[in-house]
Amino acid sequence: MMNEIILFEEKTVRRAMLHDEWWFVISDIVAVLTDSVNPQDYLKKLRKRDESLSDAFKGGGQLVPPLGIEFDTAGGRQMMQCWNTMGVLRLIQSIPSPKAEPFKRWLAKVGFERLEEIENPELGAKRMREIYKQKGYS
Repeated sequence: MMNEIILFEEKTVRRAMLHDEWWFVISDIVAVLTDSVNPQDYLKKLRKRDESLSDAFKGGGQLVPPLGIEFDTAGGRQMMQCWNTMGVLRLIQSIPSPKAEPFKRWLAKVGFERLEEIENPELGAKRMREIYKQKGYS
């Protein structure tokens, strides 16, 4: 497992690669998107307000339950609750914060584009060709 720190708006977001998938520390995501002084408390309140998030933490619902992964912290090595990319994107949808709005708009845009591609697969093929060109592939 590879642990890594990334920065978002000069704030730390810890992540770990596990089984070829990135897992992000949930409290770091909450801290970045809310400026909360107590991300754990904010998350508890969020879980009370959004039942599907609460169910996910209990191992139910459609989301992968959070995973405890050890990270180095100021207080020593500790288990941190982490979510994979799908879980983090769902969490972002539940955060009522202006900082979360750009991500929500992006999610809506990507969702809309994928629905269009289901109706017209040529749009998906065209998008993939554009991505390949941007990455320098022929």
